[in-house]
Amino acid sequence: MTHHTDSRTVAILAADGFEQVELTSPRDRLQETGVKTQIVSLKGGTIQANKHREHGDTFEVDVTLEKAKASDYDALLIPGGLFSPDALRTQPKAQSFVKAFFEAKKPVFAICHGPQVLISAGVVRGRSMTAVKAVQKDLEHAGAKVSDEAVVVDAGLVTSRTPDDLDQFNARIVSELARAETASQSR
Repeated sequence: MTHHTDSRTVAILAADGFEQVELTSPRDRLQETGVKTQIVSLKGGTIQANKHREHGDTFEVDVTLEKAKASDYDALLIPGGLFSPDALRTQPKAQSFVKAFFEAKKPVFAICHGPQVLISAGVVRGRSMTAVKAVQKDLEHAGAKVSDEAVVVDAGLVTSRTPDDLDQFNARIVSELARAETASQSR
């Protein structure tokens, strides 16, 4: 099924050390459906991806967190990796940016270690979620209802575990974004 979401823009919140495929795979799938994406990060210039424990490619930052506003985007994607979520979760601007998507009831997509940013933003209590095994206990302690499934969807929040789950994750983020677009058009 093809979704037409060409009027949508998704912010991809990442910093140095994100898992490359967890950004590129969903981004490419979104762009195939006509969605625009912008990388939002702590600093301008480029950010360094990781491919597991090795360095991956560098990616151009489109907007710094200093200038980014959730109101400019229709959804938020947070890729995982060991270092990016850890850097983002301690930054008040990143926490505020994430909270603004939840307050506006916009779709949020997070994979692997990405949900750590959601924990620090204080938006997981009572939500059904998943993450990489190492983060599942953290989600539980923060009040989330955790399932060890490929993808968990809870009212516009789509979470996933690892790159092995990307096909299912990508399909759900596209369908959630299309659903959100339909809902906003019917208001």
